[in-house]
Amino acid sequence: MVRELEICDLRDWNEGGQSRERFVKKMGSALEDIGFFALTGHGINLDEITNSYQVAKEFFQLEDEIKQQYEKKEIQRQRGFTPFGTEHAKDNPAPDLKEFWQTGRICPDADFPTNIWPSEIDGFEQSIDGLYLQMETMSTKLLAAASLYLGKDAEWLPAMAIDGNTILRVIHYPPLGPDAPEGAERSAKHEDINLITLLVGSTASGLQVMDHDGSWINVKANHDHIIIDSGDMMQNLTNGLFKSTTHRVINPPDETSDRYSMPMFVHPRSDVSLAPRAEFFDQTGGKANYPDISAGDYLYQRLVEIGLTK
Repeated sequence: MVRELEICDLRDWNEGGQSRERFVKKMGSALEDIGFFALTGHGINLDEITNSYQVAKEFFQLEDEIKQQYEKKEIQRQRGFTPFGTEHAKDNPAPDLKEFWQTGRICPDADFPTNIWPSEIDGFEQSIDGLYLQMETMSTKLLAAASLYLGKDAEWLPAMAIDGNTILRVIHYPPLGPDAPEGAERSAKHEDINLITLLVGSTASGLQVMDHDGSWINVKANHDHIIIDSGDMMQNLTNGLFKSTTHRVINPPDETSDRYSMPMFVHPRSDVSLAPRAEFFDQTGGKANYPDISAGDYLYQRLVEIGLTK
């Protein structure tokens, strides 16, 4: 029997009481088991999601010369445009077959890059930034639920993410064409860097999650679901209790179709220690399984490994 991701309903969290307790248990069990689940009842209007994909499509259809004006190498491309074939998965030299746009939090008290917006596309900023704000609010609820499952105060993980450099990435996977590099995939198998990722249902299938036995779970493209996964930073903090699971986006069977997706990568502040917490040792082998490192150093190290900075 083909396995599917667990589905959790955010309306249970919002309802409180026993419904909230049920949500916490179901979500936490999924992150402990495979590190992924599908979230329904998220409350984001589907028309808003559709519109965000529409303005994204309009931007990525611009000429390369125009898009490249928004590439900011001096800030490790953490805002603005990243060209096709720039990023690659850790330990995989073949480039991912994608281009993307990144936007983040506006925080006067933190040294974040300034958001930039393409002047050529009407409504791009309003649509993408509006989606960012709704997903950021949602991420706080999910981090609170994860904290409760871990036996912590509800503010434990959300407090780490206050003023964190959380990023929304708008990704375009173009048609493959006949000259795709040998061995390259739309997104080669990898794990996410951050605390948790919220992935708005993509415009086409292709996402696969590795199961415990090495087989791949196909994740359906569905705007009603937001796919949630725990990243390497969460795994580090919990000493592996919450899993950071390998996933990928496979190439389509044809050379003409493209794909769009929008993941939000929720990050802690740079000064947060990711040292494995001793209270999780009994459940994870009795000793620290991961390094003592700050979130800022961890992120910079990974940006080097995936080719976004030197």
